[in-house]
Amino acid sequence: MKEKFYITTAIPYVNGAPHIGHALEYVVADTIHRMYELTGADTFFVSGADENALKNAQAADKAGIDIQSFLDKNSTIFRNFYKYLNVNLDEFMRGTDRKNHWPGVQRLWRMSALNNDIYKKKYKGLYCVGSESFVTKDELREGGLCPEHDEKPVVVEEENHFFRLSKYKDQLIKLIETGELEIVPEKRKNEALSFIKGGLTDISISRSAERQRDGVGIPVPGDESQKIYVWFDALTIYMTGVGWGRRKSLFQRYWPAQLHVIGKDILRFHAVYWPAMLLSASLPLPKTLLVHGFVTSHGRKMGKSLGNAVDPYDIIDKYGIEAVRYYLLSQIPTLDDGDFTIERFEQVYQSDLANGLGNLVSRTTAMARATGLRFKTLKEADQKISADVVRAVKEYNINRALELIWRRINKADRYINENRVWEKEGEAAREYMEHLVRELRQLAIDLAPFLPETSRKIKIVFADSTIDEKIEPLFPRLDKRPSKNSYFYTK
Repeated sequence: MKEKFYITTAIPYVNGAPHIGHALEYVVADTIHRMYELTGADTFFVSGADENALKNAQAADKAGIDIQSFLDKNSTIFRNFYKYLNVNLDEFMRGTDRKNHWPGVQRLWRMSALNNDIYKKKYKGLYCVGSESFVTKDELREGGLCPEHDEKPVVVEEENHFFRLSKYKDQLIKLIETGELEIVPEKRKNEALSFIKGGLTDISISRSAERQRDGVGIPVPGDESQKIYVWFDALTIYMTGVGWGRRKSLFQRYWPAQLHVIGKDILRFHAVYWPAMLLSASLPLPKTLLVHGFVTSHGRKMGKSLGNAVDPYDIIDKYGIEAVRYYLLSQIPTLDDGDFTIERFEQVYQSDLANGLGNLVSRTTAMARATGLRFKTLKEADQKISADVVRAVKEYNINRALELIWRRINKADRYINENRVWEKEGEAAREYMEHLVRELRQLAIDLAPFLPETSRKIKIVFADSTIDEKIEPLFPRLDKRPSKNSYFYTK
């Protein structure tokens, strides 16, 4: 029986355009997904759009268009962004999907209500629109700002439905400490435990329909005056994306998720609120939370107001998606913050891609064509990813996996130089060339989860018994790079 592997990314707000942090998360998740798929697992990959958030309504107001038109436009941008990054989703679930998403959210609500975990009360507190959550005065930074956003929370006073989060404190601690709910890396596990042990208070899971406005938001079952709170709604996309509330067979096949890939700023919602909601409904919990860091620039968190934000579209248009994927996967630690600057990007592009992998492929192809030798045809049975690369990815150490691959690229380059292979002719060249062709074929296989288009191009050239195709440079030197519509640009 095939191993089952269900993976998700976080469900982004669609109040603005995708940024480089989104790109990091999506290519990390895509690489892990591709690895499991290539090693024979039965996989499913889900993301979506968090559309029922107050910040979306505010952004629509600012843009001067109605909320649904705004959501339709921006959700399409995010859906297309995955394709732009060469990330293949099985499902993109929208929060405003009344047919496929709403029934599942309302079902989860009813199950929690039946367990006496939902009650209604009047509440007054500080609400951060940026994180769509209530905060306490103790949590605020200097100047009364939200700990995760450069904005002051607003005072909200209304009657809401509350979830008995406090009821699940001891159960959550046990699940996390025993690893039944695994949180990677260890420091994020400790952060979650520290938050829980500090005491849990019940959380608001609805807001007034009047405050939500514009007809957006899922009605609370039995209370049309209230809309379901954004996190109770958006997190459920992880289940509705695999059929919860609509396709029982699909849900039973894939739930629970093996892996949620999220950013460190939403750890609390995934490590505390989400498992508590599932416990309340007596549903299986996800197995692992993989928590990545932020993409910084010159050591500072990126932001438009700081003038250091990087537009992923601009970078991809200029250098190609494969180069951007390589930088994000190799230079940004999978489990921590990492820096992105144009200067560093171009340095890595030139050394690792143009002068490294690209040059090795060009040299080997030219020498193979010059000798006219015939090689053993690459068969499907031979196309297995190296065990150490598989292991590194499945341990969520993606930059380590690429480091292993690039060691082999450097080793192959040294092999050519030390043996002066370009001077060999005819049968005298056979031993050297057979070794290099085997290496290039294996490199193509190993690169498939990380740089799928580059992998495909190398396979095409080296798969047959004769190497007679001339290959364009995979990564042209920066001073010779063609326009974005050239062979290496994938959109």
